[in-house]
Amino acid sequence: MEGRSHKWRSRLPDNTALKQQRLPAYRLHLSASKVLCGFFATGAFCLGMGIILILSAKSIKEIEINYTNICANCAELRENAINFDKECTCSIPFYLPEMMQGNVYMYYKLYGFHQNLYRYMLSRSNSQLLGRNLKDVRSCDSFKKTHNGTPICPCGAIANSIFNDTIILSYNLNSSIHIKVPMISRGITWWTDKFIKFQNPISKNLPSAFAGTAKPPHWPKPVYELDREDVGNNGFINDDFIVWMRTAAFPTFKKLHRRLHRIQYFTEGLPAGNYSFNITYNFPVTRFQGEKSVVLSTLMWSGGSSLFLGLAYTVTGAMTWLASFSLMAIHSMQQERKMFLPSYKIKL
Repeated sequence: MEGRSHKWRSRLPDNTALKQQRLPAYRLHLSASKVLCGFFATGAFCLGMGIILILSAKSIKEIEINYTNICANCAELRENAINFDKECTCSIPFYLPEMMQGNVYMYYKLYGFHQNLYRYMLSRSNSQLLGRNLKDVRSCDSFKKTHNGTPICPCGAIANSIFNDTIILSYNLNSSIHIKVPMISRGITWWTDKFIKFQNPISKNLPSAFAGTAKPPHWPKPVYELDREDVGNNGFINDDFIVWMRTAAFPTFKKLHRRLHRIQYFTEGLPAGNYSFNITYNFPVTRFQGEKSVVLSTLMWSGGSSLFLGLAYTVTGAMTWLASFSLMAIHSMQQERKMFLPSYKIKL
């Protein structure tokens, strides 16, 4: 009996203020006026932030050139897989009405391309992308190996469908002088992607590190030759490749492609005038009824030209104020009712 009693007592919590819940506590008592003030302050903050974000987004200068139909001949050529090795270019002139001051960014934008499909997102090999095992293709649902059994590197549907149009922006100073606008392909990725999620295999000679693997079927050149002008931008750490591998959430999306190098004529930004896009058309979109375009845009402290965040704040603020006025009306009605109703005291 004594053993059972001792065992039962050992299960009891210690006789401390914490375990016996005797710590001093503050019980919050909110009056109606305090609650209404909180609602009004929250609504005012959200409305103010919404207006600031909308004005900031409206001040961004952006121009979008849809070249799906303009380059229709190239699109028709790309419909036939036999012509995959034939180069097709098209030039798209346009006029920039006012100067784009400051940093200017070039994006490519796709319509109707579903990168958010579950099997598509899983079709990649992280062990390959980290440079650990280039022949590990188990997690790639498709495009694993060639017909003779050689592992594809990088494998998977995401890598195979990389956006590979070449876009060159030219500034037409006059009818005879055309200046190539200097663009930088470095510094367009997330830091975590560039230095953590994507790594080349440890080797002094990159082509020898990828020996025994094959390029994806839709790629014109292997992964270690993606950038022949910048040797350090090859392999899995190629900026264009990393940007593409971060899948988009919606079927219409744009991804950062280049940023303006502010030198010579372009130290202040892109001056107003005549420009042209010289595009080497490689990425087919008409087969899935999609479209593609090039976007030139500036940025503000709040981000891009999307109005979603500003509208979300504005709608939240308006709904909060509506709730505040409703609560205030109910509170006033209750106060008036108490004034007119007699109060009874019950004696015990």
